[in-house]
Amino acid sequence: MRLSIKKTYKFAIISALYITLFTTVFMAVVLYCYLGLQVHFDISTSLFFLTVFAIIMMVFLSVTIQYRAEKFIYQRVKKVYDDIALLENTNFSNKIITTDIDSLKKEVKRYANDKKLEIEMFKLREDYRREFLGNVSHELKTPLFTVQGYLMTLLDGAMKDKTVRKKYLERAEKGVERLIYIVQDLDMISKLETGDLNLNKTSFDIVKLIQSVFDLLEMKASKKDIILMFDAKYKPIFVNGDKEKIQQVVTNLVVNSIKYGREKGTTEVAIENLNNNKIIIRITDNGEGIEKQNITRIFERFYRVNKSGSRSEGGSGLGLSIVKHIVEAHNEKIFVESTIKVGSEFSFTLEKDNAQIN
Repeated sequence: MRLSIKKTYKFAIISALYITLFTTVFMAVVLYCYLGLQVHFDISTSLFFLTVFAIIMMVFLSVTIQYRAEKFIYQRVKKVYDDIALLENTNFSNKIITTDIDSLKKEVKRYANDKKLEIEMFKLREDYRREFLGNVSHELKTPLFTVQGYLMTLLDGAMKDKTVRKKYLERAEKGVERLIYIVQDLDMISKLETGDLNLNKTSFDIVKLIQSVFDLLEMKASKKDIILMFDAKYKPIFVNGDKEKIQQVVTNLVVNSIKYGREKGTTEVAIENLNNNKIIIRITDNGEGIEKQNITRIFERFYRVNKSGSRSEGGSGLGLSIVKHIVEAHNEKIFVESTIKVGSEFSFTLEKDNAQIN
């Protein structure tokens, strides 16, 4: 902590002025009453004497009061600074110690407001943690109980029937696959958050990548009669990024669009130039849309807008959270616009590889 003192002389000067005025008037009365009665009273000499006396008293009192006030207040205020500096994450240790009570009050009030915001943030995080743990337990519990139920049925005698045994083992396998899928997604998010998942950035054609995602998801979209739309006339557009991770971003967004899209609807992907160095990829659908209060939370882990419907569709509930982390790991941005009963648009930016442009 810096031992500098923010000096404030106003208190000392005003106090010294009051005392000087009182003592000077008192001395003038004494001189008039005592000397004026015994000897010839010289007004000019007396005024000179009183002026010199007032100046000396003013200087002496100002310095003395300032010194004593600072020493008295500083010793007590320093203890306040030291006590507050013991708390974690405080910047009071870097503050200049001030003996100005108004300034101290402002600093303490600012500190109290900061701590109040921290407490509110901790409460929000605690609520989020509690909700997150509840969601994790629910997501893991469903496939676990499914697997357990099929295995117990087999152990209770169904194993003897080959047809039933094969069917139940296949269903149990699907439950295990979903568990593995959830754990793998959680592991990826944890690595992205801590920076342990290194991105393998290369130059690749984003047009070709989107087309390959469409080819993979064509069957999934056809089950809901959703048309996947992407302009085949795009020329190759090369971008810099982790090709595998960007493919996961596009896949997750298109899957999410199909999942929440209306039957016989559309999902369209478009690429636009944002500036000379950036492009923006838009995934638009005409599905049910997202309410405003849910838009701020859709990237949270396991958060589902339509809990019953989306769980029946499967998935880990981590798709959009993974998308956000991957995009931000590339130092890019993701945006969401949605209107109820009209549809949603997810978009994210990527860095162009201008070296590949002919």
